[in-house]
Amino acid sequence: MDNFSTFVTFIDHWAWIGWLVLIAVFLVIEMLSLDFTFLMLSFGSVIGLVTDFVGLPVWIQILIAALASALFILFLRPPLLRRLHRGADPTRSNVEALVDLRGIALSEITQISGQAKLANGDTWTARTTTPMAIPAGAPVAVSAINGATAIVRPLND
Repeated sequence: MDNFSTFVTFIDHWAWIGWLVLIAVFLVIEMLSLDFTFLMLSFGSVIGLVTDFVGLPVWIQILIAALASALFILFLRPPLLRRLHRGADPTRSNVEALVDLRGIALSEITQISGQAKLANGDTWTARTTTPMAIPAGAPVAVSAINGATAIVRPLND
């Protein structure tokens, strides 16, 4: 029993160092991820550090820090993310810009092979998800991009 109480006293006496280490680790991970999740965890660890300075037992410090982190993630993170993405360019780019783009089937498009020329001038290897083939010259629209293949659907305009 003496070793256990010595261990608990040691942890209780040096818990502030653990909180500082957690804060630093969470901030470094946040700098790499830029998702605000680990920032909220570091805020919770700051609350844990404050509770250590107040003199609460370690188990209560951990509970309060976990609760604070959860509250920060639930209530502070979403508005921060909205504010961060508020000025983002709404224009779709890269593969996202190709979805719903129209084009013409250059050759018969089946579930296995085909080619389509899209409205942006690009020629893509194309496939359809429907069992019916799309004849050459038929209008198509891109449903998705799978690697270097456009998944197209027929248009009945």
